[in-house]
Amino acid sequence: MDKGECSSFVLSRLDLDDIEDVVWEPYHKDGPGRPPRKPMGIFKALIVKRLRHIPSDRELYRRLWSDPELREICDIEAEEKPYHPTQLTRFRRRVGSERLERVMNVIVEELVGGGVIKGETVVMDATFIKAYSKRDPHDNSRGYSDPEAKVGRSGKTYELGYKMHVAADSGSELPLAIILAPANENEKKHAHKLLQKTLMATKGRVRTLVADSQYSSRKMREKISTHGVEAVISYPAYQCPKEEGLLRVDKHFRTQGPTRERRIYRRRASIERMLSRLKEHLGLNRHRVRGLRSVAIHVLMCITTMLLVALAALRLKRPEKARSIALLGW
Repeated sequence: MDKGECSSFVLSRLDLDDIEDVVWEPYHKDGPGRPPRKPMGIFKALIVKRLRHIPSDRELYRRLWSDPELREICDIEAEEKPYHPTQLTRFRRRVGSERLERVMNVIVEELVGGGVIKGETVVMDATFIKAYSKRDPHDNSRGYSDPEAKVGRSGKTYELGYKMHVAADSGSELPLAIILAPANENEKKHAHKLLQKTLMATKGRVRTLVADSQYSSRKMREKISTHGVEAVISYPAYQCPKEEGLLRVDKHFRTQGPTRERRIYRRRASIERMLSRLKEHLGLNRHRVRGLRSVAIHVLMCITTMLLVALAALRLKRPEKARSIALLGW
């Protein structure tokens, strides 16, 4: 099966009834009023936009005019006009981040059931997403055109934006749960809720949680242990400085501590690889939207696309290709 056949098969013919039910919820199927313009077709178009690295809704609209194969994938008949950018915008507003998160959970549930996601060792981390705004000249800590964006740590500097707090399965390197928040909010604030979401997504399969020192606190470790989960979290230098035998990471990223914990802690690299694929291949950092809700919708569309690739691999009986974005995109 070549790339074209694979993409067309998955996005046009694959049974996505559970997803379609969620996508159709904000639309009416009968009664007075003009019928909606194929919500599932618009959903597929937004997935294709990320798989093919299409930079904007207008460029997607242009390609839908001229590419017959792309029109077929997105359920556009020969005599129909493509989905206009205003229709794509209305779709995102109607479906919203809550329903997209439910779509994400539906896919994760099938991947867990199919054995692609084991869910026993989970890694947590946060990544910075730059805001599409300048800083407010009257309040340097927030955005001017996007006041919900806040200034927070981005690598070695501080920038205006949001943070995506994410939990991922270390084996499959696939996301399990996310929380989007302003960039000035610390990882510990959302870690417990993120763990609860992860436990629900994996049906309580989590046995080990791996995270860096941003998640290290006595309260956090106690909360993790109440769920029967082992916490493999590195201690920062200021915590228990005189106590030996604790897992620590120095400024050169060298691990020190018990051999078993050091071995498990190496799995934290899996979430870095997952975030890299989201940024490089699915355009996580390429957006032109403002507001927490709109950015959350963009993030969830990127993650849903990644999970659909894994679902395609499972349905095509190629689970080893679960991380291969090229399976659908070309």
